[in-house]
Parts: sequence; C-alpha cells; structure tokens
Amino acid sequence: MEALQMSVSNEKNKKEMKNLFLYSTGKTISIFGTAIYNFALGLYVLKQTGSALSFAVTLILGIIPMVIINPFAGVIADKINKKTLVICMDLLSGILLVSVYILCMKYELNLLIIYVTTFLLTVFTTFFGIGLEAAKPNIVSEKMLMNINSISKIIDSISLIMGPMLGGIVFAIFDMRTFIIINGVSFLFSGLSMMFIHFKLFNHQLNEDHLIGKIHLIRDMKDGFNYIFERKSIKSMFMLLILINFFLGFAVTVPLPYMINTVLKFGAKEFGMIQGAFPLGIIIGALLVKKITERISYSILLKYISIALSILMILLGVPVMLKSLQLNSIVFTCYFIAVLFLFGLFIALIDIPLAYFMQKEIPDEYRGRVLSIGISIAKIMLPIAMISSGALLNIVPSYVMPIAGGVLFLLLNMRLANKVNFELTSKNISI
Repeated sequence: MEALQMSVSNEKNKKEMKNLFLYSTGKTISIFGTAIYNFALGLYVLKQTGSALSFAVTLILGIIPMVIINPFAGVIADKINKKTLVICMDLLSGILLVSVYILCMKYELNLLIIYVTTFLLTVFTTFFGIGLEAAKPNIVSEKMLMNINSISKIIDSISLIMGPMLGGIVFAIFDMRTFIIINGVSFLFSGLSMMFIHFKLFNHQLNEDHLIGKIHLIRDMKDGFNYIFERKSIKSMFMLLILINFFLGFAVTVPLPYMINTVLKFGAKEFGMIQGAFPLGIIIGALLVKKITERISYSILLKYISIALSILMILLGVPVMLKSLQLNSIVFTCYFIAVLFLFGLFIALIDIPLAYFMQKEIPDEYRGRVLSIGISIAKIMLPIAMISSGALLNIVPSYVMPIAGGVLFLLLNMRLANKVNFELTSKNISI
C-alpha cells in the first residue's frame, strides 16, 4: 500500500515539475516576444509620425482596456475552464498578429492597424493573464507556489533588461513586420506549451457548486468585492498594494527620468544603466525571497521594507538638491543605480510573498475575481499618481516629488504598521 502511495506521489511530482517547466518555457517565449515587439512598436510610431500624442495613444490603448476589462476577465476565469481560456487567448493573440503580418505584406502598416491591434492584444492578454494567475495554485502544489511566482518575476525582469536591447538591434536591421511575426509566433508557441500543462493537478479549496452555472457579470463582480471587504487580511493587503503603486508612480516613475535627463542632463548610456538596476534588483530579490521569508516573520519584514521604500524615495531627491556641488556624474550614476537596485530588491520581497498569500488563501471560485479587482484598482491609481506628479513638475522643483512622496508614505506606514498582519506559514515552502 505504501509503495502504491509512493508511486502516485512520484508521478504527481513529475507532472508538477513538467507543469513548472512548460509554464516557464511558454512565459519566457511569450514575454520576450512581447518585450521586443513593444519596444520596436514605440520606435516605429515615433519614427513614422514624429508625434508624442500618437505614441501616447498607443500606450493608453495598452492600459485603459486592461483596467476596464480586468474585473470581467476575473469573473470569466472563475466560471469557465481556465485551461481553455488561457490557450484560446494565447492562440487568438498569435492568430491576430500573424493576420496583421499577412495584411501588411499587401498594405502599409498604418496607425489605425496599430491602434486596433494594440487594443485587441490588450483584451486577449488581459484574459490570459488573469486566467493563468488564478490557475497557478492548481498547476503546482502549495510548497511550490513561491517557486513559480519567483520564476515569473525573474522572467519579467530579464525581459525588461533584454527586450529593449534585442529590440534595438533587430529594429536597426529588420522592418516592423519582422517584429509582428516574431511576436505572433511566440504567442502560438506559448499556447502550444499551455496545452500540455495539467491545470487541475492540485485542486485547492475547490467548490464545484460555485463553478457551475450561468455567468452573471454584475452579481459575480459584486461577490468578488464582498469577498475582499469581508476579510480584513485581504483588504489590508490590497490597501498596501494601492499605496505602494501610487507612491512609486508619484515619487519615482515620473520624477526620476525628468531629474536624470532634464535637470542633471545625463546621457542615454547613464540613464539606461540606472533603469537596468531596477529589474536586476527584482531578479536578486526573487532568488533570495524564500530564504528570507523562512527566517523572518513576513509581517515584520513588510513593516521594515515599507519604511525602507519611503527612505529610498526621499534619497532619490537628494542628488538634485546637491547639484550645485558639481560632483562627478559617475558618482551620481552609481548613487542612482544603488537606489534603484534596492527598490527592485524590496519590491520583489513584497510582491512575490503577497502573490503566494493570495493564491493560498483565496478559494478557486473567487480567485480570478479578487485578483482582477485588485489589479484594476492598482492600475487606476498609477496613472492618477503619474498625472499628479507630472502636473506638479511644472510648478515645483523636481526633487520635491520624491521627498514629499517618501515623507508622506513613511507617515502612512507608521500609522498602518500595526494594522497589517500577514503570515505565510513558510514552513510549508520548499527550497
């Protein structure tokens, strides 16, 4: 009997490792194809039109539909087969881009085609992302959830570093149609790899009664909101994520490029090195997160990391205040690289365990809705923060935003510190 149980366990472990491999392979191909394509698309629109507005519209079409569609995508992900949803969205994205490539062989690629394609891609990838995120606890066991989240972060971060580099090289050699077909094929390969993943290998907290039946979008979304507000831990977690997203947008995303390029007048090389430090920090954080969360209570870790992020925001404004000292640009570059690296490291130590917490705590029948609602709220707060920061840049010195944002975030952290309490039960997490 024990031998039979051991055999079943070994077979399940093999399927789990196969799932992890296929997930990593599919995501790597898809994310790298998209990163190269997005970089090239931005260059192409600016080169063809010379219009910042046209470029901005392209970016907006990649954000606004995601914010609007996310809650609906969460409902769909909770109500239908997640494997079917994920594969269909990947294949639709691939078919769309291959069709655009064929169309561009006959007609010139214009803004209308770009806008429509960007909008549809955003719709497809939104459904894909929510479906796959909600399915992770069914793809791997609880002890491997931290692994799959870390791998996901590492792939995202490497693509942030390598995507623009590869995109720039390929853009100098090939035309835009090449990027379209590369991304289209990458989606098809990703869809193919997803076909071989066991999406019901682990059924955590599965309640079949909630998964069967008609889809009532408004009522189902309301159930998702009720689930969040009825659970203090989930509500506190989303509040923290919203605050972090807002203050990063307000104090870092907008002021930093302005300070580096306009105020300090650094070159493209220095700016690229500084930007590259952030995803590098995320990679290191993703590699260390399991060992750290095993040794330190996550509630304590979260408290100190939030305070550290506040201090890092304040530190970003210091070089501009010291501009009159005329220090060597290398000193400032190394300073910004160190600060951005720590930002990436700390963000990984927050994001990955929180994703694990949500995947572990939220039942299958609510996971898609709850995750999608949280993502939508966070995405809405980011542009609000960026618009506010951008408007203030025209009125006050640039160093005010990171310093003011850091001080305000620090005060809020001190007020909320005792209200946030998450434990990951890290003894269940394998190395």
